[in-house]
Amino acid sequence: MFTFSFKLTFIEMSFIFFMQNCNEMIKRILLIICLSAFFISCKNDTSKTEKTVVVSPKDTSADFNKMLDEYYEEGLKLDPVQATFAGDNRYNDQFPNPLADETVSKLKTYYHAYKTKLTEFADVDLSDSQKMTKKILQWECDMNLAGFNFRKDYFPIDQMWSINLVVGQLASGASAQPFKTVEDYNNWLKRLDGYLAWMTSAETKMREGMKKGFVLPKSLIKKVVPQLEALTIEELDKHLFYTPVKNFPKEFTDEEKKILVESYNKTILEKIIPAYKSVYQFMSAEYMDAGRTSSGISEIPEGASFYQHQIRLYTTTNMTADEIHSLGLSEVARISEEMKKIKKEVGFEGDLKSFFDHVRNKKELMPFTEPQQILDNFNAIHDRMKPQIEKLFDVKPKTAFEVRRTEAFREKSASAEYNPGSLDGTRPGIFYTPIPDATKYNVYSDESLFLHEAIPGHHYQISLTQESKELPKFRKTLWYSGYGEGWALYSESLGKELGLYTDPYQYFGMLGAEMHRAIRLVVDTGLHAKGWTREQAIQYSLDNEAESEAGIISEIERYMANPGQALSYKIGQLKIRELRAKAETALGDKFDIRNFHNQVLETGCVPLALLEDKINNWINSSK
Repeated sequence: MFTFSFKLTFIEMSFIFFMQNCNEMIKRILLIICLSAFFISCKNDTSKTEKTVVVSPKDTSADFNKMLDEYYEEGLKLDPVQATFAGDNRYNDQFPNPLADETVSKLKTYYHAYKTKLTEFADVDLSDSQKMTKKILQWECDMNLAGFNFRKDYFPIDQMWSINLVVGQLASGASAQPFKTVEDYNNWLKRLDGYLAWMTSAETKMREGMKKGFVLPKSLIKKVVPQLEALTIEELDKHLFYTPVKNFPKEFTDEEKKILVESYNKTILEKIIPAYKSVYQFMSAEYMDAGRTSSGISEIPEGASFYQHQIRLYTTTNMTADEIHSLGLSEVARISEEMKKIKKEVGFEGDLKSFFDHVRNKKELMPFTEPQQILDNFNAIHDRMKPQIEKLFDVKPKTAFEVRRTEAFREKSASAEYNPGSLDGTRPGIFYTPIPDATKYNVYSDESLFLHEAIPGHHYQISLTQESKELPKFRKTLWYSGYGEGWALYSESLGKELGLYTDPYQYFGMLGAEMHRAIRLVVDTGLHAKGWTREQAIQYSLDNEAESEAGIISEIERYMANPGQALSYKIGQLKIRELRAKAETALGDKFDIRNFHNQVLETGCVPLALLEDKINNWINSSK
């Protein structure tokens, strides 16, 4: 874009007079000469006060970055709970109801607006990093808008993934919601008002869903009901939401404590408990009766289309359910052969399925009696690998890390998980592990589990992203399961390089964890695209892995509640392993594993196709 202005000199005025009085042919010739001279003059003349102004790529780049900041800031206002988890406390008192029409309308407008804004920036004016960011933001807008085409709002509560479980974590006072000042305590009370509106909407939406064929499988409802019932108790001292009151900071005055105790008592007794009782009574009776006996999402209206959307959402690929199912069967067969080698190494003479039972029930692999012993074991694994970590990683996160037991109200249905630290690093990353019964806890897969959930898995990947000074803010909190879970599963394969897996049972644990993710490709697609029942999926898992039956049931029900999510691990891991092998072959002696890991981690979460483009460019430039 450029601008210009006219100032007529005496010579120019004389020329105009001449033009008005000569014949047409001469006029045309002179006009061509004049225009050519004029544009050359505009290009070269820098002496005049009023110069030609050109919008440079640098200006476009700055405008692009400004647009990204605006996208991030608007996003925090629309999702203030996400802001809290990121360590941004400006919206700690807010909880917009995601089921409300007003909230949905705002979100649609938000994504449409930024999808349009992206078209204003040409790739030629952006850096390579900005081009990737543009593609990522395009993906975000497209996928979120596509998600509104499906009635996910009819399934607001399940046993593992829903908002009520996140709020339960926050209510404990040991998660992202801060409880350090009187204002913090009051912010939580205000936020609970928004949450209570969501609970009312959730019951309304489920009633609507019942009428239209959108209802959870009965087996999942049975797992939700006890979770809700646990929060209907009227003994305040035992109520989860009362926990912050039992842990007032020492700086609070007696008067401040008195006021807060009264406020929390009233909120819990008059609002929280009645709300939970209402939803509990509804789900344990009417909703339970309406619960479907089928297991897969294809049994609901538009279920097949929804599942394909979920595959794309979680794997960030265009793979079909049939392709993923076939890949899963192939991986199960391959890993089974590796497992047989370990069976032979430890001298077990039965078949592989018998060996699974042997591992499940081996008393030496269940040595603990107290939950703290299990937490201590994970910390000991960390200590063993510390001397080797620098061989694989020369960039490590500054954010602290902790191992904690999963909260009691949800641990019977929970899997081990990682909760990120805050963006500024003041809140640590936390590896939660459920321990319903310490005496039955089997340690055979603990080393691979630590590598996945903690270091160098989710803790390294997420913390380094959040600490990056190069990435725009919105990319620091993005999550793509194909990349994020793919990296974590890839991390499990690094055990021997990190001084672990010296015990064959722990190495078998790594194979078991990989088998677990391969089985997911089979059973998730089986449930949601091939008409498998819950019982078929459970039996397939029992036949091919050493997880306990209780653990397998919990896992199968997890896949039923969130179709497609379980596919992301293996799809992402295979892609990262493929890229590493490609780099090792192409670069030969020039290949540096630390540099490869830097290349994978420095971009943060990205769709897998963009990661592949980046690594290919790095390989070519490194040659």
